[in-house]
Amino acid sequence: MTTPKSAGEAPAQAPGEHTVPLWLTIVACSVPMFMVALDNLVVSTALRTLAVDLEASTSDLQWFVNAYVLTFACLLLTAAGLGDRFGRRKVFVLGIVVFTASSIACGLAETTGQLIAGRTLQGFGAAAVMPLSLTLLAAAVPERKRGLALGLWSGISGLAVAGGPVVGGAVVDGLDWQWIFWVNVPVGVVAVPLALWVLKESSVPDTRLDVPGMVLATGALVGIVWAIVNGGQDGWTSGRILAMFGAGALLLLLFILWERRAPSPLLPLGFYRVRAFVLSNIVSATMYFGVFGSIFLLSQYLQIAPARTPLHAGVLTLAWTLMPMVTAPLAGLITDRVGGGRLMALGLFLQAVGLAWINLVATDDTPYSKLVIAMILGGTGMGFAFAPTAAVVLGSVPREHQGKASGANTTVREIGGALGIAVLSTVFADSGNDRSPRHSSTGCTPRSGSAWEWCSSAPSAVCSSPALRGRATTPVPPAPPGIPVPRNRSGPDPRVRPEPAPRGRQGRLPRETGQGLPRGPSGLTPQPPARRSPVGGTSWWRGLVCVRPGRARHGWHG
Repeated sequence: MTTPKSAGEAPAQAPGEHTVPLWLTIVACSVPMFMVALDNLVVSTALRTLAVDLEASTSDLQWFVNAYVLTFACLLLTAAGLGDRFGRRKVFVLGIVVFTASSIACGLAETTGQLIAGRTLQGFGAAAVMPLSLTLLAAAVPERKRGLALGLWSGISGLAVAGGPVVGGAVVDGLDWQWIFWVNVPVGVVAVPLALWVLKESSVPDTRLDVPGMVLATGALVGIVWAIVNGGQDGWTSGRILAMFGAGALLLLLFILWERRAPSPLLPLGFYRVRAFVLSNIVSATMYFGVFGSIFLLSQYLQIAPARTPLHAGVLTLAWTLMPMVTAPLAGLITDRVGGGRLMALGLFLQAVGLAWINLVATDDTPYSKLVIAMILGGTGMGFAFAPTAAVVLGSVPREHQGKASGANTTVREIGGALGIAVLSTVFADSGNDRSPRHSSTGCTPRSGSAWEWCSSAPSAVCSSPALRGRATTPVPPAPPGIPVPRNRSGPDPRVRPEPAPRGRQGRLPRETGQGLPRGPSGLTPQPPARRSPVGGTSWWRGLVCVRPGRARHGWHG
């Protein structure tokens, strides 16, 4: 009797099928993601040009950015659920088509209303592209090469963050603003046939759409994200902002209650019993809070203190934003060997050091030579945090749920990035402004700007810092509800005395290498219970410290 492959697992090569090289698979998944991620920052850099050419008001300028952020961040979970139901490649390609078509609409826009409508449609397409690109890549790459592939994917994502200020600066310095959107068209035209030829379809059989969950999750995220992006303008304590936060929180509570009883949940709550998954999401939100906020403010600061053109300032930020292209693939290669927690701790620590350094030396005439080393440190930290985070998130859930896990993690990241820009811009505005070098540098004093970013990175670095003390064992948690557990296919090795299985768990699987050792429910050897913490209970950080991406599944470690 044959056993069906779990959803998301790379299918075996069938006779007559073409063999796809690894680099082409990475390109097919990463190029559309690059196109989507680039739009996160490039429009923000060109707002001054848009204000002049379209005679846009301050409210219009905000909606040029917010319309994209709202639809993008709020539909990530829904897009992941649709991919599981109808096919991940199919939804991924549809997202590329929608994003490319809406980019054409934005390029042809002649009024602010047309541009806002086009940006809204771009968010729909981006929500389908971003999480599924990671899921499809993980399914298409062999296990032994997955760390490298995820590292390269993360590096390309970091390159998109780097390109935002540069492309936006080029537009401000002379190109028509329409080129922000026209550049997406040839990318989309190439990406669609490439994805159809290179990537194989994958889905989760017998999956039903969780329509109530989709509605509740989207409504909750709309309320929360809308309040975040408008909090700086309206005031964080204004009635409208507090009402939107309250509505979002209420819908989020209803979403959680529904997901507990949903037969096919959009987001299995069992994910949040896995410490590695939870802490990786906290690290993602914290890192994006600092990264998006710091890049946004840094590009403004470099234009003013001293005076530089937007393109010149964008090029200077490359010392920071190009570093993930170098360090993320290296981090991906050594994640399995070193451990995701250690690399995330190192990355966040380097990012905090770089931000604190900039905070201390920033004045109205600071030479670039005093900033460049700090920027390199911050960018190196980004790379060391990017790749392990993606690997640990995917490695902490079963293959069939990787699409949902990727959607949840991307949602948290985008909320963290939006919150970083909103909060740090508000803090900057309270302490300074962009009218002169002196006022700009005042906004980056320890009372605001980089100090807030340093405070945002430091706690997560401290949370992960026990990883630097060495390996630790972890307790075996109960199986998350709703996650299928494979049944026993062979008995244990008589040479090894098997440990008693936790109550409620099913049989053990042999090693994939054929060594026949007793295995846990996902094919992994269970570890003995963790040592008790001096203050009682088990150390809560150990699930993140010892996780080995691609091998760990909801608390079981190899």
